[in-house]
Amino acid sequence: MNSPLLPRFTHGPISLLPFLAVLVFLTGCGPSVNRYALIEQSLVIGEPKQAVAIVEQTEKEYGTKGRVLYGMDRGMVLQLAGQYQQSSAALEQAEEEVERLYTRTVRSETAAFLTNDNALPYEGDPYEHVMVNVIKALNYAAQGQLQEALVEARRIDHRLNVLSDRVKDIGTYRNDGFARYLSGILYEATGDRNNAFIAYRNAYEAYGSMQGWSKMSSPPSLRSDLLRTTDALGLTTEFAEYRQAFPDVEWQPSSSQEQLAQVVMISYNGRAPRKEDLFLDLPISLDAVQLVLLNRGVFRSPYQRDRVADSVLYGLNGEVVRVALPRLVVQKTRVVSESMTLTDSLGHSIAVRSEPAQNITALAEKSLSERLPSITVKAVARAATKFAMAEGITRGAQHAAGRDAAPWVGLLVTLLTHGLAVASEEADKRSWQTLPDEIHVARAWVPPGQYQLSIQPLGQGVTAAKDGQAIALAAGQTMFVINRVMQ
Repeated sequence: MNSPLLPRFTHGPISLLPFLAVLVFLTGCGPSVNRYALIEQSLVIGEPKQAVAIVEQTEKEYGTKGRVLYGMDRGMVLQLAGQYQQSSAALEQAEEEVERLYTRTVRSETAAFLTNDNALPYEGDPYEHVMVNVIKALNYAAQGQLQEALVEARRIDHRLNVLSDRVKDIGTYRNDGFARYLSGILYEATGDRNNAFIAYRNAYEAYGSMQGWSKMSSPPSLRSDLLRTTDALGLTTEFAEYRQAFPDVEWQPSSSQEQLAQVVMISYNGRAPRKEDLFLDLPISLDAVQLVLLNRGVFRSPYQRDRVADSVLYGLNGEVVRVALPRLVVQKTRVVSESMTLTDSLGHSIAVRSEPAQNITALAEKSLSERLPSITVKAVARAATKFAMAEGITRGAQHAAGRDAAPWVGLLVTLLTHGLAVASEEADKRSWQTLPDEIHVARAWVPPGQYQLSIQPLGQGVTAAKDGQAIALAAGQTMFVINRVMQ
């Protein structure tokens, strides 16, 4: 929209079709919702390999700015497909890309300021970075490679310690109860009770600090872990404190479990929240006020079919500034808990109920709420800058066209410049949507032997079940089982 365009305004009629085509193109930009719809459909019917194929086939849709998101999505669905090594490799690439993106180019920042934040590479939120290491740890654990899983547990510890040092406000996301809890389970599974206790203690403290906004308390099994490990380590003072704090928690000493096997079920339930645009149409004249109010009001969610019409309408008026902010659409799971049943060769069964251990929707809500003030300031400044640029280009075109052509040239250039300013305004709606809404954990100690494993999700209208998986357990072994419920 610089001087090479101006001669066009001085020579005959101008077709609006190219301008409208640009508007249609811009309003069609952004992440593909169809991609996630197809992935979810594949997971609903129990075809995770099909979900992997969809992610890989749509790699170009992620683009160069979405390399981190592509790696996270691909790593998640590969895990669900049982392709644990490939999942860890994909997540490792995403992790490396996050580290690389700490140094961002001025060119990308400028492009994002003049259009929208989708022009910036997606770096992910802090809780997503932690989840990368959590899923990698579970990949190794599911393969029985517990020492490799502990490498990820140490990375989790380092990442959270750095985050805690950088973020001083205790009311923000700076720790993660579930990530610490999983680390404790992994340490205890390898016989490292001292580090297991430290991780369990950190997990309990993290759950406590997060409870106000995470809407989740520490799992009862974590409290029994604290009693068991402090008792086994001879930490009499800590044991007495926890015994007083958890008078109703049942627990077994480590000596009674040494010859048993443990099954740890991790269940991903529901769907992570998605983001959509919240448009703020801000009029700067009385005529524009009437136009905005007649056109569905100042605050509204997007209607894709109306965005081209809005761009043309506000472009012709030239006195409406559009600001786009992201808002979360929550997709809560219907699963209350799971019943995990282990049936031995004689038909004897042991059943345990799962416990909520992670609320990813709450993490997403917290992350967005913490960033929204800075997002809003930036979006308003960007919209004001685009409006000022549109005004400047319009006046320049009118001046170049001369007195006779100035009115219709001004109308057309206003339509183009202000229309493009409105059309290009879009919030950054990218997020790790292949994550679940919640993560539940169930743990069972059983004698070594052959078992049939069944998992039955419990909740209104929930029908998915996982039956008949044959497993063999040795004394002292900890087996990790990953479950996925889309409901």
